[in-house]
Amino acid sequence: MRSVLVIVLSVLATAVLAGHTVLAQSPPAGHPAMPGGAMPHHHQMRHAMPGAASAPAPGQAGQDAFGAIAEIVGMLDADPKTDWSRVDIERLRQHLIDMHEVVLRAEVKQAPVPGGLAMEVTGTGRTERAILAMVVPHAAELDRMSAYAARTETIPGGVRLTVTAKNGSDAGAVARLRGLGFIGLLTEGGHHRPHHLAMARGETLHSH
Repeated sequence: MRSVLVIVLSVLATAVLAGHTVLAQSPPAGHPAMPGGAMPHHHQMRHAMPGAASAPAPGQAGQDAFGAIAEIVGMLDADPKTDWSRVDIERLRQHLIDMHEVVLRAEVKQAPVPGGLAMEVTGTGRTERAILAMVVPHAAELDRMSAYAARTETIPGGVRLTVTAKNGSDAGAVARLRGLGFIGLLTEGGHHRPHHLAMARGETLHSH
C-alpha cells in the first residue's frame, strides 16, 4: 500500500508541474477591444470610451489672433481667384499686433465735449506707433458714417480723438457715443473684416 501511495503522489505532482508549464508558455487572452488581443494603454481606453468618436472638435483655435489668421487663410484657400503671389499674411499679423497694443496697452483719458467726447490715446514704443497707425485712419472711417463727426490731432505719445454726434440735439445719440467711449467707437463701422481680408490679399489700402 505504501508503494502504491508513493506512485500516486508522484503522478499527481508531475501533472501539476506540467500544467504550470503550459500556462506559463501560453499568451494571455486577447482584449476584446484591441486588434490582436493587445491590452490597451490607459489613454487608449479613455479615447475609446462610448461617444468619444462622435464628440465635436473644439470650435476655438486657442488664441484670438491665430484664429483670425486661420479664418482668413481658409477663405483664401476656398477662393480660386486668390493670387498667392500677392498674399501677405505677415502683414495681417503685424496689424493684429497693432490691434492688441491699442486695445490692451494704450492709455486713454476721456472727457465730455459738447455733443460728444474727446479722448487722449497715448503710449510708448510699439504702442505709440500702433495708435498712430490705427486711430488716425479709423477717425476718417467714423467721420464718413452718418452718426459721427470725428477728427484727430497728434499729441505727445499718440493722438487726441474727438468724436461728436452729427445730430448734436439727439440726447440719446450723444449718450450712446459717450457710453461707447474710445474702445466702443473703435469697433464701429463694417470695414474691419473686409479690411483684414484685403490686407492678407496684398491689396492697396486707403484706410487702416
